[in-house]
Amino acid sequence: MILDGKALAATLRTETAQETAQFIQKTGVTPCLAAILVGDDPASQVYVRNKEIACQKAGIKSVLHKLPAETTQEELEALIDKLNADPEISGILCQLPLPKGLNETAILDRISPDKDVDAFHPENVGRILQGRPRFLPCTPAGIMELIRRNNIETKGKNAVVLGRSDIVGKPMAALLMQKGVDATVTVCHSRTSSLADVTRAAEILIVAIGKPKFVTADMVGDGAVVIDVGINRTESGLVGDVDFDAVKDKASAITPVPGGVGPLTIAMLLQNTLTAAKQQFASRN
Repeated sequence: MILDGKALAATLRTETAQETAQFIQKTGVTPCLAAILVGDDPASQVYVRNKEIACQKAGIKSVLHKLPAETTQEELEALIDKLNADPEISGILCQLPLPKGLNETAILDRISPDKDVDAFHPENVGRILQGRPRFLPCTPAGIMELIRRNNIETKGKNAVVLGRSDIVGKPMAALLMQKGVDATVTVCHSRTSSLADVTRAAEILIVAIGKPKFVTADMVGDGAVVIDVGINRTESGLVGDVDFDAVKDKASAITPVPGGVGPLTIAMLLQNTLTAAKQQFASRN
């Protein structure tokens, strides 16, 4: 089975658009996402533009703050403080990576946890671990939707997460081990010994390591569900962290690249922005 993230993302975005329209009709409040783009990284510009278009289609307002690469830490923090205090702004997104000289951790910590629609703030990360999230991090939340809506059983299953980043690996492991999901989770990384033995034992294998075609057929057990988070530009085009052509014959289900996990990330960002607007409205009324 090819797990079609593009089709699911379209469904999720339609659902969010309907919920947004109902929320606006009921409250008169239009959810608004403020995006901050520092410098002129081409990939970041594309991502931010895609997010703007997605917001527009979902009935969510978006505001882009483009800042030069020379922006100082103080100037960026002052902008975040202003957006935190603005009742019109539901969610704040600071596009990473930031130019050299800016402290990413300090910037992400500065965003109000109530407006942190990427779920990077330490308070929100802690809430996720405790199973009472305010928002779910966009990529892992998209993967959970992909698992749920394709009726992939997680209860008691051996899930292996390859990669331990704060954006995907760690929160992914946290979501898989929550009550109700009930997977048994192993997290692997560059220091894991006998890596292929560990990944071969996975019934659900989630790969977010940032190396093109890193996972080969001999690293995957027969009938495993393989979810590839990687997007790598190579001379032959976009490829994932999994050697798709070699692995697809062994897997029972697999995500393609592109068209797998990628589109789900923006779909979940829209959902988080709507959730933020709802929570802020409820706290004010």
